[in-house]
Amino acid sequence: MTVARQQVTQARRIVVKVGSSSLTTASGGLDADRVDALVDVLATVRSGGEKEIVLVSSGAIAAGLAPLGLARRPKDLARQQAAASVGQGLLVARYTASFARYGVRVGQVLLTGDDTSRRAHYRNAYRTLDQLLAMGAVPVVNENDTVATDEIRFGDNDRLAALVAHLVRADLLVLLSDVDGLYDGDPARPGSSRVDEVRGPADIAHVETGGAGRAGVGTGGMATKVEAARIAAAAGVPVVLTSAVHAADALAGRSTGTFFHRTGRRSADRLLWLAHASTPRGALILDDGAVEAVVHGRKSLLPAGIAAVEGEFSAGDPVELRDARGGAIARGLVNFDAKEIPQLLGRSTRDLARELGPEYEREVVHRDDLVVLHP
Repeated sequence: MTVARQQVTQARRIVVKVGSSSLTTASGGLDADRVDALVDVLATVRSGGEKEIVLVSSGAIAAGLAPLGLARRPKDLARQQAAASVGQGLLVARYTASFARYGVRVGQVLLTGDDTSRRAHYRNAYRTLDQLLAMGAVPVVNENDTVATDEIRFGDNDRLAALVAHLVRADLLVLLSDVDGLYDGDPARPGSSRVDEVRGPADIAHVETGGAGRAGVGTGGMATKVEAARIAAAAGVPVVLTSAVHAADALAGRSTGTFFHRTGRRSADRLLWLAHASTPRGALILDDGAVEAVVHGRKSLLPAGIAAVEGEFSAGDPVELRDARGGAIARGLVNFDAKEIPQLLGRSTRDLARELGPEYEREVVHRDDLVVLHP
């Protein structure tokens, strides 16, 4: 067994993500046999009590298509939310019944990007997941498609799975889809070969990734899976990418799929979520001194360093911090409404406190709520 695959067998806390195409039919509706086959594998892995499983499962929208008489995944957000509302209940009910065959309980956890980029919400999400695992349950995580809007949604469950792996401090992330790994070309084309291991971006610089999955009921193609693997690996979590039918082999450490080695160190904070799971509601344009302070000095952003403000946002919203040339250098949670900031531009906090009151003697973006995008 290779060193890479030893990391798989030694992993104690594992996040497994499964896509819609592996759980449903192309016309919509859950495939009970497929769900049961996946649960058989997961229940066996955790049966000895030494391993914990967090399941990130797509399929809510796809499961709701047939019951609502929809022939295909709708493009408009309102009908997607309606399908998710019907399908999420069916999805969790199916998992509940399937895991019950092994005497295992499941707990539903629905997340949006907004839930987890804010400090208190992030802590609550971690506590809930950690407690479910401590009590012997299997958390079933999904994006909260019923209420998520374009501004606060993750966009695909591959990225959500990478961020959940970081959140729960997982030892391994397994991404399951309808393709048995990353190929250096179209898997259906003769001559294409599977990439066994990825140690860094250079290993797959020549690889072209395609669009949505074959079944057409999900949103994530190979590109989203590779990006999710990159996010997780950079956060210190190794990744196995393979097909759902090879889940047992993947979790047993056998040679299947593509293994992504860690490229960074594990971080215990929520800034990874802020960088990858939030959508900026506006932007602050910084002068050169503020760019230097934020990027290299790791300082908070003060009013004196802001040259302009763009967009409409409220205190607590994520905003992009840009340099004078418009380049995004950081992202953070702002402490003021957009309409308040013009009167603060270029001024010291001391002057603002004297003129406007002590509540204005504070950072526009505190360094604890700020992540540098391009150091």
